[in-house]
Amino acid sequence: MPLTHNLTWLDLGVFCVYIGGLLLLGIHDRRRMMRARDHFLAGQSASWPRIGFALYASTISATSLVGLTGYAYAHGIAVFNYEWMAAIVLTIFCAFVLPTYIKSQVFTVPEFLELRYGRFVRTYVSALSVALGIFLDAAGGLFAGAVLFQIMFPDWPLWQVCALLAALAGGFLIAGGLRAVIMVESVQGLILVISCACISFFTFRAAGGWTHVMQSVDPTHLKLILPANDTAMPWTGLVTGVPLIGFYFWCANQTMVQRVLAAKSLDHGRWGSLMGGAMKLTNLFLVIIPGAAALLLFPSLDNPDQVFSHIVFKILPHGLVGLILAACLISILANLSGIYNSTSTLLTMDFVRKLRPGMSEVALVRTGQITTVILMLFSIVWAPQIIHFGDLWSYLQAILCYFVPPIAAVFIAGLFIKRANKAGAGTALVIGTISSFALFFGIEVFHAIPLHFLVAAVVIFAISLAALFVGSLTAPAPDPGTVSHLMFAKDVWKAETAHLKTVRWYQNYRFLSVALLLLTGAIVIWFA
Repeated sequence: MPLTHNLTWLDLGVFCVYIGGLLLLGIHDRRRMMRARDHFLAGQSASWPRIGFALYASTISATSLVGLTGYAYAHGIAVFNYEWMAAIVLTIFCAFVLPTYIKSQVFTVPEFLELRYGRFVRTYVSALSVALGIFLDAAGGLFAGAVLFQIMFPDWPLWQVCALLAALAGGFLIAGGLRAVIMVESVQGLILVISCACISFFTFRAAGGWTHVMQSVDPTHLKLILPANDTAMPWTGLVTGVPLIGFYFWCANQTMVQRVLAAKSLDHGRWGSLMGGAMKLTNLFLVIIPGAAALLLFPSLDNPDQVFSHIVFKILPHGLVGLILAACLISILANLSGIYNSTSTLLTMDFVRKLRPGMSEVALVRTGQITTVILMLFSIVWAPQIIHFGDLWSYLQAILCYFVPPIAAVFIAGLFIKRANKAGAGTALVIGTISSFALFFGIEVFHAIPLHFLVAAVVIFAISLAALFVGSLTAPAPDPGTVSHLMFAKDVWKAETAHLKTVRWYQNYRFLSVALLLLTGAIVIWFA
């Protein structure tokens, strides 16, 4: 098979060695005991560095590299608003959400919601999460991976590349479970940071250096806060839709939450989450500004999504090209493995185990493996269809904005509003989903409603929250004894405050959270 895009045998050698080595590392490290908690939650043995790198690696796959650089090339660095918002949300996650997760010892986010609201809410959210896992996360990852793979071997049809990537990801997951995924992602996160640093260095060098780039690129391309009439990232969407979908993604999305649930302790989960949030800030300098700087190098590209491949193949030295291609593809495999694992966990624990409560630990794991194969098939069929929806980045963000606000409304109300009950939650999910479809078709299909999808997200959230309040009034308030331990409580906060006084300052997650917030604020003000 001929090599394309000036790939050398050195690149191919580095590519094969890297992928083969990481896969062997992940499989070798897996826990061999066939228990459900080992397979689905990695035996709850992950330390904070591994969690931090795994969280970062999960969000800096080929999808992000291609999408972020392409967006920055076409619209400017405002896409960084999605990245820095993660740091804000993760501090909230560490303070209010994660302690309840860890204490409840749940497998899934819907399982947690069942404790708060009852069986219907769990089943509804689990089913919606499975659909998003297949049609958003897995299909999007397969599509991005297929596009990148076709850069190397363009003669392969898209569906065949999707099938190959899904088979590799599914086989890796079945062999090692989540523990193997986290092992690979923890190593992968470090390699991706180094790779992105190399991309940034060589791009700035080719473009004339940092000072030249900052002086030569259109100033509007270097601003984070844009006018309300901006078509890509209006400031109204920044203060409404971006934090809302960020809360869902980091606090109520099974794929991301499951990595933190694998922590060996609450402290390790918190430290790893804050580390992941800090690493997200580096994307501005490692990925996004280099994408904007590419305007000086390739000023007339027809398709912004070509920016990343142009940087890799036309700027980087040989050997490094192979490493970065391998890092992108292995991140896709690890990310897909995590998606398949979390989604199969939802199906196994929230549906199969309910229908057959007497299943053994080994039978649960085998069922999870079978559902993984089924999910792979669905995502392979859907992934090639994404090409009909325009660019991948807009597809991913728009789907999140239209369909996750009802879950966010139910989740937030469950944490902070005692009067919220299962009748209100069920009403919110049903009414919220109806409004999601109505706005999706009204805005995206028929173009009858002049509203940005980021603003539409908060409209759906408000409708869902109003439905929750009204629905909750139709039934008695929940028993405080059954829900109080699932909610934020001032007494718990005060007790934790007293405990943290005995902890070294650098181990106090509140001090670390404040430091992360200050760093985030400084960067945002710098580029506002």
